[in-house]
Amino acid sequence: MSTSTALQPQPTTAAGGTHRRRGEGRRRALHTIKPIVAWLIAAAYLVPVYWMINTSLKTSTDMFASPPQLVPATIYTGSYAAVFSDQYGIPQAFLNSVIISVSVLILTMLIAVPASYAVARLRGGVTTSMMIMLTIVQLLPAIAISVPLFVMFRQVELINSYLSIILADVSVTLPFAVILLRPYFKLFPVEVEEAARLDGLSTVGTIIRIIMPTIRPGLIMIGSFAFLMAWGEFTFALTLTTEQRIQPLTVALNRIIGQFGTNWNDLMAVAVVIAAPVLILFIVLQRYIVAGLAGGATKG
Repeated sequence: MSTSTALQPQPTTAAGGTHRRRGEGRRRALHTIKPIVAWLIAAAYLVPVYWMINTSLKTSTDMFASPPQLVPATIYTGSYAAVFSDQYGIPQAFLNSVIISVSVLILTMLIAVPASYAVARLRGGVTTSMMIMLTIVQLLPAIAISVPLFVMFRQVELINSYLSIILADVSVTLPFAVILLRPYFKLFPVEVEEAARLDGLSTVGTIIRIIMPTIRPGLIMIGSFAFLMAWGEFTFALTLTTEQRIQPLTVALNRIIGQFGTNWNDLMAVAVVIAAPVLILFIVLQRYIVAGLAGGATKG
């Protein structure tokens, strides 16, 4: 009896070991499958980008070859030469986009930082009402407010000016920035602010010298998105400008689409020029952007 009793736990132990091995096998399989799935999803998003670059380097004949050429038979750079010439006005449009996007970034952050701090420190129904209002503004399509803005800016003679496009873009980026910045200020310890005031810092000094360095990833993330939203904005730029000298890249891209035909290789070359700053920005600031998104996701 003693021998059989001693042997009884062995099947259970063996079964437990089998379950552990199966669990480890599943974990190893998931560890292998997850990167593959991630790369497949990334490839699905990158295929249009590759085809855009591929088309921009093809001649008009190669673009319509059958079957399609996955790699250009001949590298053709004439489209980029046309882009940087005065044929489509792209150099001026690129400069306009830089001026508008940088101005929107600066103005958005100058207003969003103190506004987010104030909203985070307010109590009661005022904060709720303000957040609801900002959310509603975010949900409105640009075309719904572009016509009223056009009427307003025409009355004050701001049509065909940088200021009209900048203010219109800020009307979209500012609510976005306030909504995302508020949790960072809300969870910042009030005790630290009180200690800073005891050391002689004002509220503005506390925000600039204490809070902003602490929430730097969030500021960089929100600033990057504000820049990119202004860089890719089309509706306001098309509605509020009628003169080519003030139009940004997104409107210049629309010029290449002709009534009787389109130079697709030139169009793709302009699209590459528009996308290049976006890619460079994400590559350079990806560490801060990811940290800001991850930090914002854990704040409420």
